Amino acid sequence: MKKVLITLFAALGFWAGAQAATGGIPWDKAPGKTTDMASLQNGAKLFVNYCLNCHSAAFMRFNRLQDIGLTEQQIKDNLLFTTEKVGETMKSAIDPKQAKDWFGGNPPDLTVIARSRSAIGQGTGADYLYTYMRTFYPDDTKATGWNNLAFPNIAMPHALWELQGKRVPIFETKGAPGHEEHILKGWEQLTPGTMSPGQYDQAVGDLVNYLQWMAEPAQDSRVRLGIWVLLFLCVLTFFTYRLNASFWKEVK
Repeated sequence: MKKVLITLFAALGFWAGAQAATGGIPWDKAPGKTTDMASLQNGAKLFVNYCLNCHSAAFMRFNRLQDIGLTEQQIKDNLLFTTEKVGETMKSAIDPKQAKDWFGGNPPDLTVIARSRSAIGQGTGADYLYTYMRTFYPDDTKATGWNNLAFPNIAMPHALWELQGKRVPIFETKGAPGHEEHILKGWEQLTPGTMSPGQYDQAVGDLVNYLQWMAEPAQDSRVRLGIWVLLFLCVLTFFTYRLNASFWKEVK
C-alpha cells in the first residue's frame, strides 16, 4: 500500500508541475480508444521501446498484456527487454542514480499517470498526455536540447523525436504593446521524422490509449458490467411496480 501511495503522489507531482506550466495552451482531445486491441498493442510496443527505458510501470505486470490480445509467447519475444520473466512488473532499465544526475530527479512511475486529475476548462489526463507528446521542440538553452509547450522547462528529452522529426512552433502576436498575447498558429518542420505528421499523431494516440488502459485495466469491463446492472435494475423496477400495484389492488 505504501508503494502505491508513493507512486500515486509521484504521478500527481508530475501532473501538478505540468498543470502549473501549461500557460493556457489548449489541449487536444485524445482518441480514447481503450477497447481498440490493435491500438493498445501498438501503444504497448511504443511504451516498452521508448518509455520503459527511463519510466517504470511498477504496478503493471507484463503478463497482463494478454488482456489486450497478446499471447505469452508474443510478450516474451517482443516486449521483455528489462526482465526475463513474463510475470515480472514493468521496471525501467535506467539506474536511479544516473537518472538523478542526468535529469535532476528520478522519472516518475507511469502506471497511473493517465488517471491524474483534469484541469478546469482543459480536459482529461489523457488529453494532456496526447498534447504533451506532440508539442516538443528543439531548445539549445536546455540541457537536453528540448523544451515543451505543454510543460515548459521540462527536464525530459523528446523520446520520440526520431519518429516525429524536429519542428518549431509558430506563434501569432496579438494585443497592445506590453499586453501581447502569443497564440500558437502551427508548426514548422525543420527535419523530417520516420513518420508523417498524421502517422505520428496516430502513434501517440495509440500510446496514450495504452497509458489509459494501463492506469485502470478493468475500467471497460466495469463499464460494460454497469450497463447490464442498470438494465437489470430497470426491469426489476418495472416488475416491482407491477407487483406492488397488483397487491394493493387486492387490498382495496
